[in-house]
Amino acid sequence: MNEQNITGKTGEEVACSYLRVNGYRILHTNWRFHRYELDIVATDGKELVIVEVKTRSANYLVSPELSVNRQKIKRIACAAEACQRLLKTDLPIRFDVICLIREKDVYTVECHIEDAFFAPVN
Repeated sequence: MNEQNITGKTGEEVACSYLRVNGYRILHTNWRFHRYELDIVATDGKELVIVEVKTRSANYLVSPELSVNRQKIKRIACAAEACQRLLKTDLPIRFDVICLIREKDVYTVECHIEDAFFAPVN
């Protein structure tokens, strides 16, 4: 596995730990359906929370949260809809973004943006 993939995988593990500490229940990590993937699927008791995790090295040029563009949002929303159907839940969906910064081997949660975006209408 290359360094970028290791950084991303470790970032997702750190994000899961962070969510658990903050009372979330992790249902799935790296949930896949056909060509779609969701980093983390969790619940906070009243909502199905879809979490996009963005991890960057300390010397990043673009803030991690800015890499969640319109195309990425559409893919996440489609995957979330499929996930909601397959889990047979009627909980409302919320989309969060967790940004982590890696400095050497230390990962720090830079921000957790709740309701980071809404599913596009079309």
